[in-house]
Amino acid sequence: MSPRDLPEGDLAPPLQAAPAARPKPATWLLVAMTGLGPFTMQILIPSLPVLAAALAVPYSTIQLTLTLYLAGVAVAQLGYGPLSDRFGRKNLLLGGLVIYLVGSVAAALAPSAGWLIAARVLQAVGGCAGLVLGRAMIRDSYPREEAAVVLGYVSTAMAVAPMLSPIIGSLLHAHLGWRATMLACLGFGLPLLLAVRAKLPETLAQPAPLPGLGGMLGAYRTLLRIPVFRAYCGITACATSMFFSFAAGGPVVVVQGLGHAPTTYALAMMAISAGWSSGTFTAARLVRRLGTARMLLVGTAVTTAGGLAAFVLPLAVAPSLLSFFLPMAVVALGNGMTQPSAIAAAVSVRPMLAGTASGLIGALQMGAGALATVLAGSLEGGAGIASGACMLAGALGAQAALRYARRHGG
Repeated sequence: MSPRDLPEGDLAPPLQAAPAARPKPATWLLVAMTGLGPFTMQILIPSLPVLAAALAVPYSTIQLTLTLYLAGVAVAQLGYGPLSDRFGRKNLLLGGLVIYLVGSVAAALAPSAGWLIAARVLQAVGGCAGLVLGRAMIRDSYPREEAAVVLGYVSTAMAVAPMLSPIIGSLLHAHLGWRATMLACLGFGLPLLLAVRAKLPETLAQPAPLPGLGGMLGAYRTLLRIPVFRAYCGITACATSMFFSFAAGGPVVVVQGLGHAPTTYALAMMAISAGWSSGTFTAARLVRRLGTARMLLVGTAVTTAGGLAAFVLPLAVAPSLLSFFLPMAVVALGNGMTQPSAIAAAVSVRPMLAGTASGLIGALQMGAGALATVLAGSLEGGAGIASGACMLAGALGAQAALRYARRHGG
């Protein structure tokens, strides 16, 4: 089946039979392949203010190593999804990992900020393959509710990557220089490439004909015409923007505003990962009992509470690590409850287009994240007010998307 085979007028999200049982990838391998992108993205964040001075560029320029990384992830996912529906998940993942390794070498050798930014885009294009294809492989192998459970467990374990990477990055920068952080990416990516080649099964049941550019656009158009799919995309995109608002403003607040070292920022980020882990673990345990709709309701409520606190606290109390990080930990808890259910529901709307749906929802997430980094990074003055305002805006957007989903039977 290809996107051309989907009737243009069939816009309702009918219940679909679960796909036939497929080989199930090992959970540890799913964790590694989906965690590579977040690990690589965050390993450089604590060092951004110092790196700007080292390369003699404004902070807004060096922040492009994050913003364009997210843009690279967003655009690449749009291609990985449909291509994996044709050529298989494993082949695309292997190709992505090769691109990632090339980008890591280029980043480690970068003589200038421009070179580093371009190399980070290559890392993003290659590293995001595991994220989008991991979601598709889980949906290949499990029905909707089970997919939400597996995504929850994978996300719980995957929280180790973004928890450790800022610490690893700040320590490597302090003792060996920032280039060592990019060599660390190479050290993680190469063993993963070898493990994927040796251990990962192909989960795609039946390849779809390559649709071409027109067919790919038609597939995206078909998905975006489905109201509940748009709603699930809106929930995940708005919730994701909250984290990247915090990530863009965080180094300015902690390093420049509060005067702490990058390592302090990295250690405080552990609270965020702990919140995310708690949320995804809770979702994995409760989603069978509550269902994805109720799980989304609870998760977005928690996320909104955190977003409100992120905006109010900088206005009410003197800036501190606790007042800045505690609201984001609450947001992370809510996101951990929300994201697995929203993603599982989105890729289940059209199971035959699971790869395409995974790529599209991931692209919209990263696009929203890139926009959030630009807004928060340019507006944040060091007190946390601008970051909090952007986070609250994301929470309200997620609430609006959830109401839209419920109106259309989601």
